[in-house]
Amino acid sequence: MSESAVSVSQPAAGAPGGEAAIPPRSDLKDGLGWIALGIAILVGSIRMDRLEEQHINPYTVPGLLPGLLGIAMILLGGILALRSWRRGALKLAIAAPTADEREERRRIWVDVALCMGYAVVLVGHGLPFWLASAIYVSGSMLVLQRLSRDEAERRFTVRGLLKALVIGLGAGIVTSLVFQELFLVRMP
Repeated sequence: MSESAVSVSQPAAGAPGGEAAIPPRSDLKDGLGWIALGIAILVGSIRMDRLEEQHINPYTVPGLLPGLLGIAMILLGGILALRSWRRGALKLAIAAPTADEREERRRIWVDVALCMGYAVVLVGHGLPFWLASAIYVSGSMLVLQRLSRDEAERRFTVRGLLKALVIGLGAGIVTSLVFQELFLVRMP
């Protein structure tokens, strides 16, 4: 194999997209996060009703697919954490976050708060599912637009508001119809 073929298929250390571009400690945190999420999903799937009284085939019980996906998340998160540990994640000094990294973390926490607000406050508390979803999508678009790095995108405009409302309403209605009519899932 020629030297040029090897250099094309394997990025150099420190090159964009290369393995060295991602700090090992970041991969360790991500791996542990995936493991925790996988465990939560697996526990939730195990606790689901098996519908044994209805003589449901064990291969079609609720929770089987989420349980398998939870196991896959645990395994892949473990592989990611192990790889980062081997790359020295625990030996390297923790660098102070840059302003860009702090801003990125803030946006992630805002995303998490929006998702939790949707799941805990909007869904299942009297609002129709399509309306709760429309509010969530529209609100998320408007909030995240205000957190944009681009100064022009941060400005509030009537056009931006209408765009968020139309997309949110469309997403809420389409999601509700797909789940209720296509997948036959009764939405809260």
